Amino acid sequence: MEHFPAKFDAPAQRRLLGELRRIIAEAPLFVPTMPRSGKEMSVRMTNCGPLGWVTDKERGYRYQATHPVTGKPWPNMPRVLLDLWNEVARYPAPPEACLVNYYAASAKMGLHQDKDEADFSAPVVSVSLGDTGIFRVGGTTRKGPIRALELKSGDVVVLDGEDRLAYHGIDRILPGSSDLLAEGGRFNLTLRRVTKP
Repeated sequence: MEHFPAKFDAPAQRRLLGELRRIIAEAPLFVPTMPRSGKEMSVRMTNCGPLGWVTDKERGYRYQATHPVTGKPWPNMPRVLLDLWNEVARYPAPPEACLVNYYAASAKMGLHQDKDEADFSAPVVSVSLGDTGIFRVGGTTRKGPIRALELKSGDVVVLDGEDRLAYHGIDRILPGSSDLLAEGGRFNLTLRRVTKP
């Protein structure tokens, strides 16, 4: 795992947030639900790029080319995110999906692995915008030791190599720790390669 604190400075964060608002206007945030139980997650989400990650009670975790509510293709991925991938991913093909998770003050994400992709040699690249999130990361089994890291607005994290399948999650949000988002809370943008090149 690599952590790049303040990879995006304040002006770059504002520009990226502007791109994100454009994406959400075209592909509105929706509430994903857990497979089998149908329980709603506490985050709201959308995607950009050729593919988007979705989940629901009926069909479970998957990637698809269209928004599950509007039925329209996902918006294009901003150039700045493609440039970031080219800089930090060390992978010969571009990302195909950018998951956008919005965490309100009470939202969290339990420990999980990102394993719905075909090629685990491709890293997962994550960008934080807004309030600080307490990020927890462990090993490739649930029994490994877990460490906590504060992810602040503008931070980038790369999960690669043996950490690519590390269990990770967001324990809590620190409300008011950033003034980037007028509504408060945190956006997490996660770049992924879905298929093998």
